[in-house]
Amino acid sequence: MAHIRPFTAIHYSKAKHGSDLSKLIAPPYDVLDQSQKDALQSKDPHNIVAIDLPHMPPKSVGPDSAYAKSNTILQSWLSAGILERDKRLGIYPYAQTYTHGGKTYHRRGFFAAVQLSPFGQGQVVPHEKTYEGAIADRLKLTQATSVQVSPVFGLFSDPANEINNLLYKNLGRPDFTATMDNVQNDLWAVREAEIENAVIDLMKARPVYIADGHHRYTTALQYQADAIRLTGGKLPADHPANFCLFALVPMQDSGLLILPTHRLIGGLSHFDLETFRDAIAGNFDIEPTNVDESQLDQFTRGSDGKESHLFGLFDGKTRKSYLLRLKNLDVLQRYEPTKSESWRRLDVAILQRYLLDEVLQPRFGGGNEITKGYTADPSTIAGSVDGKKYQIALLLKPTPLSALEELGKTNEVMPQKSTYFFPKLATGMILNPLYPVA
Repeated sequence: MAHIRPFTAIHYSKAKHGSDLSKLIAPPYDVLDQSQKDALQSKDPHNIVAIDLPHMPPKSVGPDSAYAKSNTILQSWLSAGILERDKRLGIYPYAQTYTHGGKTYHRRGFFAAVQLSPFGQGQVVPHEKTYEGAIADRLKLTQATSVQVSPVFGLFSDPANEINNLLYKNLGRPDFTATMDNVQNDLWAVREAEIENAVIDLMKARPVYIADGHHRYTTALQYQADAIRLTGGKLPADHPANFCLFALVPMQDSGLLILPTHRLIGGLSHFDLETFRDAIAGNFDIEPTNVDESQLDQFTRGSDGKESHLFGLFDGKTRKSYLLRLKNLDVLQRYEPTKSESWRRLDVAILQRYLLDEVLQPRFGGGNEITKGYTADPSTIAGSVDGKKYQIALLLKPTPLSALEELGKTNEVMPQKSTYFFPKLATGMILNPLYPVA
């Protein structure tokens, strides 16, 4: 089960910046482009993006000099007191307050260092695939700075809310707060040994499921392996390279919101609905809807959640929308016979392995690879699906959190872009150094 420990964090100096870090934090590096990076640095040249995103585009490998520059910036900020490192170990409660669909949510969790274990061999459970380019980029940054700049987002089961009740009891005003994209981020530090030990003991009985940050976790595993090779043997149990920075949130937290990631499809040759209907007739029923293109979020809700395996299709040419109802629950049996039934019943797996791989690509691809885009915001679909880059959109309902636990039992991972946990974690609230306190 999960082994966590407190750590001595690096964070922005309150003496230099005050408690409001709004101009200093950033979204995760992999969602930014050059103009967005420039905009963040124009607000404050000390924005964390200067360290976290040394090379463009994100998830591609840059020259060594780019990562060396990140370290130069990091060290200069530490020397100048722009950043500082805590002298005492702590666990750091972290809360996000946001509004979605007219409702306000409060998501509560905490930052801690989680002991690494290879996927499928320990207490940390993945649910999505990773790709080498993104890992190589993050590894170079970690090697250059010896710091984990952004956290992995982890989930754990806590039906009685024992851990958050311990951590958030008697907390006063946050040590730091920051607002970004209408999300308020609040950070505290808990340094009471009694509370820390109680949280550590409670987490020992609970696996951690990665919600977001698979590449960051895989990077930490590779950094650990490199450290082992350099020392010529096993690392001491308390070596920082054996741990990874996590933001941990209970699965049952009322502020935890998971959104579907809809697919935008282009590069289709001679697509028309009737041919598509005939191609999937043995497995799906299709019916038109009266949903206006400005109200495509209705597919996400899908009969108030009472109907499963319901998909939406928006045709950019006709500007009409349709419901796709699965009638053959075993549609993936012939294509993925070695996968578990839980995996084959995932909507996102059915969409990827059947609708995309077995129907749209071979029948409408025209011999070329079809174009795929992704969005978690249904309000952007109609504008994107205009017959130019994208011709149709396939819409999903959210993947249930229970699927992470079920697939964890069989060590299976979902297709790419299966989940979107909203909102994203902020980068820059806290950093995890991989070297002892001086």
